[in-house]
Amino acid sequence: MNAESSRGAVESRPVSRKMGIKDGTRAFFVNAPKSALDAIALPSLEIATSLDGDFDYIHVFAMTQAEMDEIIPRLKSYLGPTGMLWVSWPKGKQLGTDLALPHVIRIGYSHGLVESTTLSVDGTWSAIKFTHPKKGKTYRNSYGKLPV
Repeated sequence: MNAESSRGAVESRPVSRKMGIKDGTRAFFVNAPKSALDAIALPSLEIATSLDGDFDYIHVFAMTQAEMDEIIPRLKSYLGPTGMLWVSWPKGKQLGTDLALPHVIRIGYSHGLVESTTLSVDGTWSAIKFTHPKKGKTYRNSYGKLPV
């Protein structure tokens, strides 16, 4: 397979696969627009309607820095040890957002989470994956610092 055809195969993967979402994952969504969920093409999930217990996958769709700063600590407390917290925000100041990638990373780090993957959900939404930091690993990011 040449590089061009293998690149095409990667691009055709559903967003959910790029995000690492597997069948049966325990999930919780906050403010998720139907159009974005359709674009993610979710596998069969165990979707909770309230925050209770640990989650493998939490996805919040935030419009403002203040909203994100307020909700991340609450969601983090329900994130399992190996869980992923995806944060989505409107691209390019769409929908009147004051969020951009540097703000999202700064807020995540300020609440003790580290980022790993950024991707496009659809024409409106970007997403970034946050996880708990690994013990003993040093994280350096020009946009944010972990609490001491």
